[in-house]
Amino acid sequence: MMANQSHHTLLLMHHMKLTAAALLEETNNTINTTEANADSTGCVQIRIPQELFLTLGLISLVENILVVLAIFKNRNLHSPMYYFICCLAVSDMLVSVSNVVETMFMLLNDHGLLDVHPGMLRHLDNVIDVMICSSVVSSLSFLCTIAADRYITIFYALRYHSIMTTQRAVTIIALVWLASVASSTLFIVYHTDNAVIVCLVTFFCVALVFTAALYLHMFVLAYLHSRRIVAFRKRSRRRQATSMKGAITLTILLGVFTLCWGPFFLHLILILTCPTWPICNCFFRNFNLFLILIICNSLIDPLIYAYRSQELRKTLKELVLCSWYFGV
Repeated sequence: MMANQSHHTLLLMHHMKLTAAALLEETNNTINTTEANADSTGCVQIRIPQELFLTLGLISLVENILVVLAIFKNRNLHSPMYYFICCLAVSDMLVSVSNVVETMFMLLNDHGLLDVHPGMLRHLDNVIDVMICSSVVSSLSFLCTIAADRYITIFYALRYHSIMTTQRAVTIIALVWLASVASSTLFIVYHTDNAVIVCLVTFFCVALVFTAALYLHMFVLAYLHSRRIVAFRKRSRRRQATSMKGAITLTILLGVFTLCWGPFFLHLILILTCPTWPICNCFFRNFNLFLILIICNSLIDPLIYAYRSQELRKTLKELVLCSWYFGV
């Protein structure tokens, strides 16, 4: 393993210690032990330059900032669903910011431009750990929240505005962020316990099952439910079509989230089940690739928002072209 790549991998693993100290200790020890036999085992390791982490992180950060600004600027987007999407964008921003900050520290340190004190590095790691863990928990929570919101929109369309009020949406958002930060702090305090990995993996699986079950129920019964509103005016039918479009959008978001975060959670599962097996060691050696996928999730989400929402796409275009500033 090249020295630069090894240094980057070790720092990134330490960056994710909140999900398991074993990832830093047990996995790295295993990798170091088997490194001499890497060629004989046929393990393929994809080397990823630090500059790529920085570039993707910056692009993702800019994209998600634009999404937040667009939702804030356009009053037509001031609804519970877009509030939740805004929070999802903020969750993605946490990943981007933590990646950019850490990668910049590593690049400056590698080029001898920055001498990081060990105490300062520990404090930086703790802050980044909170951001990453909060991003995981809040992203999953808001995906579940958006799924529930779409479910209510479709099956309780006439009562939606009385059920999902702005006040309730704000309360839900506050509770999710409070729970995310609190759980992240606990995970850092007890990061040496394998129970942290079990909790994260369990939460990931439960959230996916819950969200998938809601979407499945929505799509299976959507046709039957649509018959009930045939007697209503076109406005009601348009509302139903819009709600289904929103459900499809969030289904795409859930699929992308699963594809991008899935390998990382599989990594955590393998740490618990087969930390010393050769085939698992091959999987561990490509940890940087899994981190790139996580960053790509933050980069892809804003593109999905813009593609699926004409109103949001229009506002984003205005922001990018600065037409709001020049009055065009």
